[in-house]
Amino acid sequence: MSIKSKIESLLFISAKPMSIKELSRLIGKKSEEIKEAGEKLVEEYKEAKKGIQILKNGQKFQMASAPENSKVIKEFIKDETTGELSRPSLEALTIIAYRGPITKIDLDRIRGVNCALIIRNLLLRGLIEAKQDKIKNAQSRDSGETYYNVGFDFIRFLGVNDIKELPEYERLHKDDTIDKILNEGEEKK
Repeated sequence: MSIKSKIESLLFISAKPMSIKELSRLIGKKSEEIKEAGEKLVEEYKEAKKGIQILKNGQKFQMASAPENSKVIKEFIKDETTGELSRPSLEALTIIAYRGPITKIDLDRIRGVNCALIIRNLLLRGLIEAKQDKIKNAQSRDSGETYYNVGFDFIRFLGVNDIKELPEYERLHKDDTIDKILNEGEEKK
């Protein structure tokens, strides 16, 4: 069996995104081979225009339904997590999409309000993911902080295969205006 075939099978049975590292361990191949095969699968599924797609978000892959079928999927799965997002939630989600990974503290500073409930709602909907920073750095006050990034449901909902496909992603992701504002806030403390 090919590496791509094994990746497909693992993604099909997995209920959550799978990292390149995890796929590498399970398949017994180098991470570079897994990454290359996974990226080829993303393109093949995208070009085939079938009801299933493979999405890539950073170092993780996930199998998902095609965005064109979102209407029928939404009708099938009607619950509290499918309601419309509020304007503040959309603003926070946009910041996380373009600036992530980002801490709650930085999100609060950018928006000017406490975003705890918004983050909780976005996590419940699967639109964002939380990751604990386990690197201990004596000079960084952010050691052990939780960082938020968009999740696969967000990518799937937008109908893109990679977060970098968002409009003007590269320019906005690297824009240092927000970093300057955040650094000025730190210096005033």
